[in-house]
Amino acid sequence: MKNVIALIMAGGKGERLMPLTKYRSKPAIPFGGIYLLADLSLSNCINSEVYRILVLPQYKSQTLIQHMEAGWNIFSQALGHFSRIVPPQMMTGDSWYQGTADSIRQNLEMIEAEHPSHLLILSADHVYKMNYASFKRYHCASNADVTIAVIETPKSMAREYGVLEVNEAFEVTGFQEKPKNPATIPGHPDQCLASMGIYIFSADVLIDLLKRDDRPDFGKDILPSILKTHKVMAYPYRQENKIEEVVFFTDAEGSRAEQPVEVAKDSSYWRDVGNLDAYWNANMDLCGLDPYFNLYGVRWPMRTAQRQFPPVKTLSVTETDGSNLHGLARDSLVAHGCVIGGGMVRNSVLSYNVSVHRGAEVDESVIMENVDVGRFSKIKKAIISDGTKIPARTIIGHNPKEDRARFSVTPRGIVVVTKEDFA
Repeated sequence: MKNVIALIMAGGKGERLMPLTKYRSKPAIPFGGIYLLADLSLSNCINSEVYRILVLPQYKSQTLIQHMEAGWNIFSQALGHFSRIVPPQMMTGDSWYQGTADSIRQNLEMIEAEHPSHLLILSADHVYKMNYASFKRYHCASNADVTIAVIETPKSMAREYGVLEVNEAFEVTGFQEKPKNPATIPGHPDQCLASMGIYIFSADVLIDLLKRDDRPDFGKDILPSILKTHKVMAYPYRQENKIEEVVFFTDAEGSRAEQPVEVAKDSSYWRDVGNLDAYWNANMDLCGLDPYFNLYGVRWPMRTAQRQFPPVKTLSVTETDGSNLHGLARDSLVAHGCVIGGGMVRNSVLSYNVSVHRGAEVDESVIMENVDVGRFSKIKKAIISDGTKIPARTIIGHNPKEDRARFSVTPRGIVVVTKEDFA
């Protein structure tokens, strides 16, 4: 993979993730307690031995830039490896990045100077594990000009994606961007093949296309127009992607044991966290004994910039009547610096430096960093934004009518709370 350059699209405004994206871009949204969304695509690159990476931010990029500088300066320039942050520099005009294709076009001079054989186009706001080396092998074996990673999706959700039509050899014959009446998979009238927004191009093909075509976007413009002039292949992600992993279990003697597996369960997992409900779902998928998406992999680890906080503390506190309230976290992910002092946390994800005070209950919620949950508050199915101070005895997520009068509530009923709500 030494001749591959990964270009990570990190400029999304994330309007459907408001108010979480009020001060940061979508790729810089916290995930899984200690990560940012961008860490997942970056980790996939490292695990796939892709060591030349260009990150292309745009809107509200300071949080992401600081995170990259703190945790991703891990490359050896002497070996030709790099991770570069490339904000819009107006190298080819007077505009910011106008789309995915335009962001690469504006940096062609930098790309050509590295003489890559292939260009890997990625999004920085997806949750998944993908072996890009296998993706490249499939692309080369197909003698393709471009290969698009695809995943089966219900027809009812196809309007959110680009939808592909393929022949029996998985060569792409049609491409519809967010269609109202999408093409379905033959024999499966309720299923479509959705583009995952992950592409690999032969470098000379993409460079030539971008020099000849000034349109801004891959899905809307470039890809549909080249189906008759170039070989475009679909990569069936769930069928082809295989992440080797180690599974831990308790043996007959009650000791911890491990077993290598050739295909981890989450090899087929992928979520586009483009809206608040999808974001909440992806975080909930991390919880429990056998999570849908496993952050504790040994052979495919997720990297990030670890923050300097003390260990998690749980406390038992005694009430004036002599009763004890025990600080507990069950089936949850709890980041460093958290103090659960006589409160109960269930099926939730807590980021750095969260305090859950006596008698408080947090259920099925995503709590971002520096949140303070006051005494005897009850929070259920919520997203609490960073820095929020929740007063004592506050009830969130238990009365839909009251929640809608006070907070933002998603179509699924997830309550989204920010510090401004208690200002």
